[in-house]
Amino acid sequence: MANSAQARKRSRQAENHRQHNMGLRSMLRTHIKKVIKAIAQGNVEQAQAQYQVAIPIIDRMANKGLIHKNKAARHKSRLNTRIHAMQSS
Repeated sequence: MANSAQARKRSRQAENHRQHNMGLRSMLRTHIKKVIKAIAQGNVEQAQAQYQVAIPIIDRMANKGLIHKNKAARHKSRLNTRIHAMQSS
């Protein structure tokens, strides 16, 4: 347990940051799932629109340090590959 005032404050801040990050991470996952859902439905236009909305959010979370930059790049690449595969078929 935190014994000093400084440690108690850090504990409070850590909890606040954790809750804030959970909300951001949830938003990130939601936008990724929206793109995947549009791809599953076979709607190319909606998939592209959702992808365009998701890209800045993915980048923002990587810049904040919520996810690693390589993970952000991997998500964007895989979603983009699936959208292009839909268009060509």
